[in-house]
Amino acid sequence: MRKIISLLLLSLVLLTMVACGAKEPQVLRLATTTSTADSGLLDAILPSFEEKYNARVDVVAVGTGQAIALGEAGDADVILVHARAREDAFVEEGHGTGRSDVMYNDFILVGPPDDPAGVAGMTSAAEALAAIAAAGAPFASRGDDSGTHTKELSLWEKAGVTPDPAGGWYNSLGQGMGETLTFANEAGAYTLTDRGTYLSMRDNLPNLVVVVGGESIADNADPALLNPYGVIPVNPDKSDAINNKLANQFAEWLTSAEVQEMIGQFGTDKFGQPLFYPDAK
Repeated sequence: MRKIISLLLLSLVLLTMVACGAKEPQVLRLATTTSTADSGLLDAILPSFEEKYNARVDVVAVGTGQAIALGEAGDADVILVHARAREDAFVEEGHGTGRSDVMYNDFILVGPPDDPAGVAGMTSAAEALAAIAAAGAPFASRGDDSGTHTKELSLWEKAGVTPDPAGGWYNSLGQGMGETLTFANEAGAYTLTDRGTYLSMRDNLPNLVVVVGGESIADNADPALLNPYGVIPVNPDKSDAINNKLANQFAEWLTSAEVQEMIGQFGTDKFGQPLFYPDAK
């Protein structure tokens, strides 16, 4: 009986929608990084877009490399990522129609409170990584071709170190940022993370502290740790399934003054600082 009543109510709702001329929501396929999802930012801002444009945003949160690959294959309408050189190449090679600055935060090195490599307070992430390698202290790498992994590899190169998983101290996980932080917390390892995801998870990471990067972006003395994000609508020539109009509307919405303010306020009530800083021109 209860099932019949539920079906009747559902039918009534559908008939009401038809009678009122309600339209099915458009679908926007957003390929983005795990940091925008794990930090809670997308949950906070996307409902505003969905309501304004009668849309449903299907989020695929993966590493930047995977998000870019989805765009190249035409399996996303728009990408929101953080690996600037790769973003520029994506546009130059004709996969995207143009890149817009959205926001930035920074990367930090976190590790166990007892700091076995003695890197706490260093102002150069590359020098800290060199010290971690020299000490053979455990390090957790995302190892997933993400923007964070790309940044980590560039820092190892700057440090003059080629980490080898066979050495026992370097752990290449092939995981997202949240999973990597959880592993580092449990294994007593160092890792590179974006500050936003770390802050959003900090209450569940009792065995990790910031060792390089300070307590806020203002305290981060290493310019190599800056972490900008860009939005790029995918070239509609990639696939007939691409909703180019909605992708462009999303990019315009994301860089609008109203949404930039939302981004700049996100996290301040809980952490005393934004998790991301608006950067649209």
